[in-house]
Amino acid sequence: MELRVRDHVPATTAVLTLVSLGLVFGAALGAIPDVLLPTAPQPLYDAIPHVNAVISTVAIVTIVLGVRAIRRGDVDRHRAMMLTSVVLFATFLVLYLYKVISQGTQEFPGPPVVDQWVYLPTLAIHILLAIVCIPLLYYVLLLALTRPVSQIYGTRHKRIGRVAAALWLVSFVLGNVVYALLYVVY
Repeated sequence: MELRVRDHVPATTAVLTLVSLGLVFGAALGAIPDVLLPTAPQPLYDAIPHVNAVISTVAIVTIVLGVRAIRRGDVDRHRAMMLTSVVLFATFLVLYLYKVISQGTQEFPGPPVVDQWVYLPTLAIHILLAIVCIPLLYYVLLLALTRPVSQIYGTRHKRIGRVAAALWLVSFVLGNVVYALLYVVY
């Protein structure tokens, strides 16, 4: 019996989403032992948030360019920009998970009033959008990778892709706000 992802996009999306969220929550909650990862010099750990901020900024640009490309009917450019965005996101996530598993999460260094009324709400919205984006992104990515372009138009790729791109964009922007509050402002 041949199992084809093309015929099981929702189920594959669900499995990939559960694995991804399991890794993220496992890392954030300290359930993944750091002994599973190679150790790095402290300057490398210190550089990860800054590298991730650059990655996020570039991803914001590639998402916007991908949306603009498809609005102009340039499917090839859209595909290139969105695949680039996925690679940037995956790179961001690997670096983030590596740092969190190895050193834990970063505490907010600013005043409690900013923590309560600015940082935590921004972080919460960023996290919520990132969680919501994961299954949407897997779904549109799997549709795009398992079908020729002519068949994508007959799927929900366009409708779900619009929502996914918008939420993904806002999540990356808010991630950069979180970065600025943690590492630039305070």
